[in-house]
Amino acid sequence: MENQSSSTIDLRIAERLKALRGERGWSLDELAKRANVSRATLSRLENAEVSATANVLGKLCAAYGLPMSRLIRMVEEGFEPLMRRNAQPFWSDPQTGFARLSVSPPAASLAGEVLACALPAGVRLDYDAPPRSGLEHHLLLTEGCLSVSIEDTSYDLSSGDCLRYRLSGASSFSTPKDQGAKYNLFIV
Repeated sequence: MENQSSSTIDLRIAERLKALRGERGWSLDELAKRANVSRATLSRLENAEVSATANVLGKLCAAYGLPMSRLIRMVEEGFEPLMRRNAQPFWSDPQTGFARLSVSPPAASLAGEVLACALPAGVRLDYDAPPRSGLEHHLLLTEGCLSVSIEDTSYDLSSGDCLRYRLSGASSFSTPKDQGAKYNLFIV
């Protein structure tokens, strides 16, 4: 027996995927090439004949240049104006200790999101590419020291500094061996 909420979300995903392709003026063949997903699979997804797998959604999100969390938020109804602390999604990397609190998570009808991040002392995070080229960031360092490299330019930040940038290529975030960092990241 099919779960009602599951079939509803599948239908919304199908509608949103079709709209994203239409917004870009891409044919199914064009999207199939960009995402490395068969045309037949794309057609079945857009017609809600099958449910999308995480793998296929990941490929489509890469082709559209948006994080999967943003796609999922695009298909959810509305947004809660007040995000209570206990409802804010939290994630931490067990390997590095990097912690990320989604203070204001993505929403379909809102352009930005806010993250509160903590990076322990002596840790470096490297990213090969942004989820979407040209993504606007405003990073406000609230505690500690943080070195940020955006493509080929490096910045050493102290508490209270704000770094504003559009991300198109590789980036890295690192802390000195003796001091961690806490920062707020505003993404538009």
